[in-house]
Amino acid sequence: MGKIKGKDARRENVRTHYEKVAQKGTLRIEDEECSPSCCDNSPPIDVRETARLLGYSEEDLQALPENLILGLGCGNPIAVALLKKGETVLDLGSGTGFDCFLAADRVEAKGRVIGVDMTAEMLLKARSAIGKRKNVEFRLGEIEHLPVADNAVDVIMSNCVINLSPDKQQVFNEAYRVLRPGGRLAISDVIKLRSFTGTRWAGDEHMWQCISGSITVKELTSLLKKSGFRDVKIVINEASGEFIKDWDPGSGVENYIRSAIIEARK
Repeated sequence: MGKIKGKDARRENVRTHYEKVAQKGTLRIEDEECSPSCCDNSPPIDVRETARLLGYSEEDLQALPENLILGLGCGNPIAVALLKKGETVLDLGSGTGFDCFLAADRVEAKGRVIGVDMTAEMLLKARSAIGKRKNVEFRLGEIEHLPVADNAVDVIMSNCVINLSPDKQQVFNEAYRVLRPGGRLAISDVIKLRSFTGTRWAGDEHMWQCISGSITVKELTSLLKKSGFRDVKIVINEASGEFIKDWDPGSGVENYIRSAIIEARK
């Protein structure tokens, strides 16, 4: 079998990284502390404090088992999704299911939440925490090829995952396909502020899993509109530089990327 190259190699690098995170139940990777999203050389973090910085309430944190809180996001899509009772919600790159369980409480028994993740180890953690909940399920799959029917969901959320995809246009094409007419996106993700040229992140495949895969507001807007989305709104969280600087300490990464909330409608 030949060596995996290009987009497939990037996808496998990301999958392997998050397999390790799930297996260890911690952000410690290869005897190094890993940052909230990615970088193996970052200092130790308090995942609960990170979650608070991302906008989760103490009530949110108390509602779920401690081992589901890995601090892997870059925002709180639940806060902007404005979920309604009875809605069907899809979480792209659902991980341990943290956002899915919070969403399940908001849409209540008549609603439904589907989490999709490409990492089997993450799905094991998520499924083990379902308990008596009957309105949430987890499916193995890639966000570029969603195991979800056409026109099946009301809301798509995602937390710092789409930036990891090597084919973002395909992700948004799939998101558009599975949303019902009038359905909406409520996504937290990383936005590139300026070119990485001359930095150590330029072309670094390892850094793809947190920094190098990000794109600009202009590029992101173009992808969304090309997929068919309307009412595109992207709001950059300027305060996010405070936790992003810990993703690659001392490098000035906070001057190149920020987290943002991305909204759009089908």
